[in-house]
Amino acid sequence: MDTDYRMLSHGHRSTSGLRKLTPPMLGTIKAAEEHAFTAEMHPGQALAAFKAAAPYLGLRPSVVHAVDWLFRFTDPVDWQPSSRPIVWPSAAMQQQEMGLGPSQVKNLNRHLVELGLVVMKDSPNGKRYGRRGPQGHIIEAYGFDLSPIASRLAEFQAATQAGREERARVAALRRRATIARNGIRQLIETADEQSIAGDTWEACRTAAATASRAVGGRKSSEEMEMGVAALERAQREMRLYLEAAFARQADSQSSVVPVSVDINSKEPENWPHITTTNQLLNPKDTVIAPEGGRFGAAGSPSPAHPTPVAATTNRGRGVENSKRTGANARTDSGSLLKITPIELMKLAPRLKPYLRDTSPRWPEIVEAADWLRDELGISKSIWGDACLAMGREQAAIAVAIVSAKPSNHFRGSPGAYFHGMVSKAKAGELHLARTIWGMRAQR
Repeated sequence: MDTDYRMLSHGHRSTSGLRKLTPPMLGTIKAAEEHAFTAEMHPGQALAAFKAAAPYLGLRPSVVHAVDWLFRFTDPVDWQPSSRPIVWPSAAMQQQEMGLGPSQVKNLNRHLVELGLVVMKDSPNGKRYGRRGPQGHIIEAYGFDLSPIASRLAEFQAATQAGREERARVAALRRRATIARNGIRQLIETADEQSIAGDTWEACRTAAATASRAVGGRKSSEEMEMGVAALERAQREMRLYLEAAFARQADSQSSVVPVSVDINSKEPENWPHITTTNQLLNPKDTVIAPEGGRFGAAGSPSPAHPTPVAATTNRGRGVENSKRTGANARTDSGSLLKITPIELMKLAPRLKPYLRDTSPRWPEIVEAADWLRDELGISKSIWGDACLAMGREQAAIAVAIVSAKPSNHFRGSPGAYFHGMVSKAKAGELHLARTIWGMRAQR
C-alpha cells in the first residue's frame, strides 16, 4: 500500500499501468466526489452550457469535440438524483472515431481531467465497461464520469453571459473606432484639397495614425476604451486645427478696402455714413447707381463724393440666404436654418444610432450623418460635393431629411434623391428651411 501511494503521489507509472495523477486531476476528482444531483438535469442542457462557454474560457476546439463525442453515450436517466453520468466507450473506438493515436488519446483524456471536465473511474482491471438495469439505470460502470460538467453549470452560464457582454462592448468600441477613422480620413482629404499643411498638422496626423494602430492591437474592452478615446481625441484636435485654419483663410479673403455707403443721398453732406469691411456674398444683391451719377469715367468712385451703394440683406430667408451659385452658395452654420441638433435628431430619428449621447453638438451630427449616408446609399464623393456646396452642417441636415422620408417617396433611390439636392444647392435653388418647416408641421 505504501509503495503504491508513493508511486501515485510522485506521478510514476507502475507495471500494472496505473494512471499518472497531477494536482489539477486531484482537484477535479475531489469536485466530482462532492457533487450530488439535487434535481433532474438534462444532458443537453449541460452540454449546451459548456459549448457556449468554451470560446470565452479559451478551450481548444479539440477539447469541445472530445466532450461532445463523450455525451453521445450518456442517457437522460443518468442525470437524475442518485445517479451518475458515466460513459464507457473503448479506447479503440475513441482512437478510430476521433482520428487519434494511442498516445494522443491518453494525453487528451488527461487534459480533459486537468481542465476539470471529466473524471476517470477506473475498473480493477483497467478496462472501461458498464451495464444497465431493466429501467436503463446504470448498475455498474467504469470510464468517463461527466459529473464535473454538471457541477460547473452555473459557472459556464456566468462565463457565457460575461463573454457576450464583453463581446458587445468590444463591438461598440470598434464601431466608434471606425467612425473616428472615417472622420480622420475625411479631415485629411479636406486638408489636402485646401492645401493645408505645417508642422502642427503633421503632428496631428502622426498622433492619429499612432492611435489607430494602438486600437487594432488591443482585444479587451478596457484596453480598447483607452485606445478609442485617444483616437477620438486626435480626431477632435485635427478638426479644431482645420476649423482654425479655415477661419484664418476666411479672414484673409474677406479683408477688402472699406467702402463708404451713403444711407440717403438727399440728406445733408454731413449725414453719418456706414463703412463695411466684408465682401458682399452675392454681387447680384447689390444695387449700384448708373454711370454718370457719382462715378468717374472708369467706374471708380469719385473721391469728392461717396458711392451710393445700397446693400440688401437676406435676413429671414432661412437656408437660401440669397440665390447664389457655385462655391458662393456654401454656408457652414446650421443655425441659419433656425434648427438645433436636438430638434433635428427628433425630426430624423435614424440619426440616433450613430450618436453617442442625447444632447449632441453639430460636429457629432455631422459625423453621424457621414455614417448614415453610407446606410442610405449616398456615395462619399457626393457627400464631399454636398459639404462644399452647402457646408458640412447643412449637408448633414440634408442627409437627415432624406433619411426621414418614406421609401415610397423616392422615384429612384435615396442616393439619387440626395444627388438632386446637391445639384439644386449648387444652382442656389435648394430650400431646406421650407422642408424643415414642413417636417415640423407633419410632426
